[in-house]
Amino acid sequence: MADQPENQPISDEERATWVREQFQKANKFLAENGVLFESVVTEESRYLIPYLAVWKIKAMDSKRYWVISGDLPSDYTSVDNAKDAKEALRHFAMHWQLKAENLINAKDVDKTQKEFGALLINRAENLFAMQNTPELWV
Repeated sequence: MADQPENQPISDEERATWVREQFQKANKFLAENGVLFESVVTEESRYLIPYLAVWKIKAMDSKRYWVISGDLPSDYTSVDNAKDAKEALRHFAMHWQLKAENLINAKDVDKTQKEFGALLINRAENLFAMQNTPELWV
């Protein structure tokens, strides 16, 4: 997914920068969708650097959301759809598979939409793989 070589260690500074950038990306995405951020439930959020971050967010209206950002499309869903970050990955993967199928099978779909559908399928498959890798969830 990302350009970081597989076994190259990431410094604490690079890690902090990446997490901050992903938080900013997630917060911007929420704002663009009318959700105003209040706080992060850090103990339930997960970072799989340099691939993705899954944030549990409390909004200004007290609603809570799972938000995903990283080397994939940003997205969010209610916490009612997933009990934890691992289940949130599963939810996004399933949602993206359906969205991609609808995009690809729609009439009058342009090349950009077909490419986005292919990207969603690829990222959904990666999310399923990550969600099913026990050592990532220790």
